[in-house]
Amino acid sequence: MANQHKNNIKNTKESVYMDELDKSILKLLSDDGRKSYRKISRELGVSVGTIHNRVDKLTKSDIITKFVPVLNHEKLGYELTTVVGIELRSGLVSDVFDITSYEENILAAYDVTGQFDAIVITKFKNTNELNNFIKELLKEDIIIKTYTQTVLSIAKEEINSSTEIINK
Repeated sequence: MANQHKNNIKNTKESVYMDELDKSILKLLSDDGRKSYRKISRELGVSVGTIHNRVDKLTKSDIITKFVPVLNHEKLGYELTTVVGIELRSGLVSDVFDITSYEENILAAYDVTGQFDAIVITKFKNTNELNNFIKELLKEDIIIKTYTQTVLSIAKEEINSSTEIINK
């Protein structure tokens, strides 16, 4: 069965094909990244070796890029979430993510179209940290302006595990 699977993951420029077993494995690992291959094999009714081989192939094909804990930021004291739009001088979008001493506050950073050149999703312990972050950004020559929105409540936040995508 492992040899058959070599044909099930097909790399193309646009996407990688996964069969239903791959999707089931990803769903279980997204729910609990520490779940053992043995438990996954029992739940899916396939051998441990098959699960090992499939996870290995998913990793080698860059569908799984890393295994990380999903943190509860509020328990760590990071109760303030913001979305920051950043307007930059032309051609310097990649530079913005190297300039701040508050890099650990950035959860996600995107090069985007529209009014801003970059959008960052951030977490802070308080408004003072946010204020310092914005002021540090604005000291940089490559940044023209920022626009900050404070998140009032979080309806969904699963930056590292989005299993809805694999179910399509």
